[in-house]
Amino acid sequence: MAAETSKRFQREVEKNHALTTRLIDGLEQVIRGKRRALEYLITGLLAGGHVLIEDVPGLGKTTLAKTAARLISRDKNGRPITFRRIQFTPDLLPYDITGVDIFDPEHRRFVFKAGPVFAHIVLADEINRTTPKVQSALLEVMAENQVTVGNKTHAMDPLFFVIATQNPVETDGIYPLPLAQLDRFLMRISIGYPGEDDELGIVRDDPSATIMPKVKPICSKAEILQARRTVGNVFCDERLLQVAVAVSVSTRRHRGIELGCSPRASLMLVKAARAFALIRGRSYCIDQDLLELAPVVLPHRIRMKDIRIDCASLIREITLHELSRIAY
Repeated sequence: MAAETSKRFQREVEKNHALTTRLIDGLEQVIRGKRRALEYLITGLLAGGHVLIEDVPGLGKTTLAKTAARLISRDKNGRPITFRRIQFTPDLLPYDITGVDIFDPEHRRFVFKAGPVFAHIVLADEINRTTPKVQSALLEVMAENQVTVGNKTHAMDPLFFVIATQNPVETDGIYPLPLAQLDRFLMRISIGYPGEDDELGIVRDDPSATIMPKVKPICSKAEILQARRTVGNVFCDERLLQVAVAVSVSTRRHRGIELGCSPRASLMLVKAARAFALIRGRSYCIDQDLLELAPVVLPHRIRMKDIRIDCASLIREITLHELSRIAY
């Protein structure tokens, strides 16, 4: 019985590995030469988290989010899932995002008018260009998949996935994200400049204009939700769980760190590792999963005493140290 269950689960892993490969290949039609960043994005999607993309303008952050939405259908008819882009500006108000109760004079009652956050994939573009009050409007919906307006709570679609972008270079007219908001993102990633050959291909083909409009769904929302359930069953050895906790604890004790990781960080690291293992076609996590993901899952949850120190490199060193202490 156990052997049959194991074989069935392995088939499920192989099926979802093929699914994620198709998704990443589909994204790579438009976003050239950045497969690792695409893997991270799909990791966030399968782990049920949200992703913050921090990079300079013009590297395809918005295009990436749009392409991801086009690759997933909402039903058997092949209709793409709902995608909404919210352009964050200083004059934005919380209800511009979540929605508001509007009085209906004909029926003499208030009716909820849903905001743009009610979508399957939401692009929060330049999220650091709006006030902390508006940024906080996303706290509940990103953490609990629900929005409370007045006395009513409105549930989000199970697929709900936020991709936020911000420019780390500019300092004029921005409002840095508070740690409470940053902590809601599973990971913070960077796309980075393409290689010379990849950039030449981008200039020659202009994929955002010529290829992205032709992108068709290659999987359904139901398949993504099933993949998420499979992620929850990916095996993570007790010693790797201990490493995830030890890394977070080390950040709280490190002399160069003013504010370390919370238990949520440990939980998110393990969730991401399970999803990443599935993308790699494995039914179990390995050391390398934690070592690779810790620098994108943990640094944005930490406040350094000296901002000149590269937090991602420090986290990698701490993770490597904790992994070296495992006794197999």
